[in-house]
Amino acid sequence: MKKYIIAAALVIGTGAVINTTVQSCTSLATTDLGLSIIKKFLLNGIDKGVNIYSNREAFLQNNMVDKALPKQLRDINSMLEKVAPSLVAKERAYIADAAVYTINISKPILVNAVNSLNAQDVTRIIQGEKGTATQILKEKTSQQLIAAISPKVDEQLNKYGIVKSINTALSGSNLLGSLLGGNNNSVNAGGLSQLASEQLVNGLFNIIEDYEQQNSKALLGITWKIEKFSLYLYIFKICRWIYYKEINMQARKISTIL
Repeated sequence: MKKYIIAAALVIGTGAVINTTVQSCTSLATTDLGLSIIKKFLLNGIDKGVNIYSNREAFLQNNMVDKALPKQLRDINSMLEKVAPSLVAKERAYIADAAVYTINISKPILVNAVNSLNAQDVTRIIQGEKGTATQILKEKTSQQLIAAISPKVDEQLNKYGIVKSINTALSGSNLLGSLLGGNNNSVNAGGLSQLASEQLVNGLFNIIEDYEQQNSKALLGITWKIEKFSLYLYIFKICRWIYYKEINMQARKISTIL
């Protein structure tokens, strides 16, 4: 009897396993447990970024931040390296100060976006490639973050007069005109603040995405354990159903004989 029950369970279960495997991750995403796992995962990445942005030296040494430097600002810095290298170091330091100054503005926006994730977002994350979670977060908050921190970044950079220093260093050359286009031969404060704000926001997302990619195996491990448990529970229910079905059949036979 036991062999029959197990064999039957495996035969019936085999067909169900295929469907379960395809749908299990998607089903997981709609559960409170699935949502909480993804949210905790993203919040850990945000905390890592916040810790780096809260420390001036850690910010300056982080290559994820450097990778986020907008092309236009990178080109300006390349020109400055030729005529006033010390200004590039000062500019980087002032942007690092702006990072420390604005991170408490950025964090609540990111945390609120994570807490507002829904089942559809999490399904997309589970079914997507590495970095999908950060991409969704970026889509939801990028423009809001830039708009929120730009005034504070502008305030911080103007305090040090870095824009005036850059224009003074590059005055008398046509380098800015060729870079910025037309007869524009000066960097304006708003433009530099916008570029710096973009770097701060994109650098933060780079750090979060790096955390996501480095820890994706751990996330997959958690979801697989949940999935495997669900599969075992499913097979157990099948076995129990077959067992009680067999008991009922035997009972009917006995009642017929009697």
